[in-house]
Amino acid sequence: MSGPLDGIRILEIGDRAEAAGLLLAAAGADVIRVEPTEGSRGRRVGPFVADKPGQERSLHHAYFNANKRGITLDPSTGDGLTIWRRLLERADVVLDGTAPGSLDKVNAGHESFKAMHDGGKLVWCCITPFGLTGPWKDWAVTDLTQIALGGPMMSTGYDDHEIPPIRPDGEHSIWMGGEFGAIGVLAALYERETSGLGQLVDVSIHESISCTVEGAFPNWEYASRLVQRQTGRHSSPARTAPWQYMASDGNYINLMGGGIPRARGNWTDLIKWLEEFGAAEDLAEDKYQQAIHSDPMQATQERARISEVLGKFVQSRPAEEVYRRGQGLHLPYSVIRRPEQNLDDPHWIARGFFGEVDIPDFGKARIPIAPYMLEATPNSVRRRAPLLGEHNFEVFNGELGLDTNQLVAIAGAGSI
Repeated sequence: MSGPLDGIRILEIGDRAEAAGLLLAAAGADVIRVEPTEGSRGRRVGPFVADKPGQERSLHHAYFNANKRGITLDPSTGDGLTIWRRLLERADVVLDGTAPGSLDKVNAGHESFKAMHDGGKLVWCCITPFGLTGPWKDWAVTDLTQIALGGPMMSTGYDDHEIPPIRPDGEHSIWMGGEFGAIGVLAALYERETSGLGQLVDVSIHESISCTVEGAFPNWEYASRLVQRQTGRHSSPARTAPWQYMASDGNYINLMGGGIPRARGNWTDLIKWLEEFGAAEDLAEDKYQQAIHSDPMQATQERARISEVLGKFVQSRPAEEVYRRGQGLHLPYSVIRRPEQNLDDPHWIARGFFGEVDIPDFGKARIPIAPYMLEATPNSVRRRAPLLGEHNFEVFNGELGLDTNQLVAIAGAGSI
């Protein structure tokens, strides 16, 4: 077995399904990426090898399509629709990241399939901005507007609220929708083991994002409190002390919760550490020990004083020392790493987090494989991302039985 989903055939069509397909392919599914004849949008998304754009030079494409096969197909054409329907008959799952209703308009979507195969075994997962129903279902969006409407941007930014909110890069909205889509597909496949039937999985990226706003939603829902965005730390109803400081070596440290422990034993060990360097100041007083049990979302004078003393202390020590010693005391302290430093992180290397993927005419590049480890099926990069149409002959001839003359004619008509 190559993974727990070995033997599961998935058709992935549309750019919004790319992340879900990546996760399921990493778990061993045979994911066939169905691209338009001109290639998917991801091939035009950077960064590019040597900063030179090209159809096969996108590192975005190389990562998101690792472990997948790739074909080109236009289901809106007569021959393309016939081939698409034959592919559906052989599939277990469709990951549909196209615009709502776009495939149904050409009789290639879930509604059309359901009319022909009511009660079939196919799991069809639609990943759309707002779901398949509702007044917003046809609204146009970007990653920026999805992150804004879903809520995270309100909680993300700087102490200075004259500066606009910010959003994370890397198309986080696609990731969020893709992760929930992969979970929905797994649940539907599990249910199919009992019923023998497939079903529609309707994933709204908007709803997926709204599930990830952490404390913002419960603060409003249960206490009618709006959280405020803060520099380098969790948003909170009240302004809290800083969490991030530059250490003596110029590297930055993050002190989760302002560095304040949440247990009495951790507090005692922390004070001993500070006293080794004569940096405890007045924190040995009882009132500060009591503060560790207060609400971390509320800014009390005692909590502010603790963070002030800790902040001065960590600025006097090297970042790695603060990180290691803090972790040794079971405190959630960390070094803030630059992106390139993660490539040499000894913990990730030890766990086999990275794998190598071939980039044509370039060499090898390292990519994350999967955020989990499976004992019986170790993680690996089984195949590089496909070249445009690389597996057309393998799929159309080898699996569907179309001969060379037929393929030439179909390609000439623009269907593949």
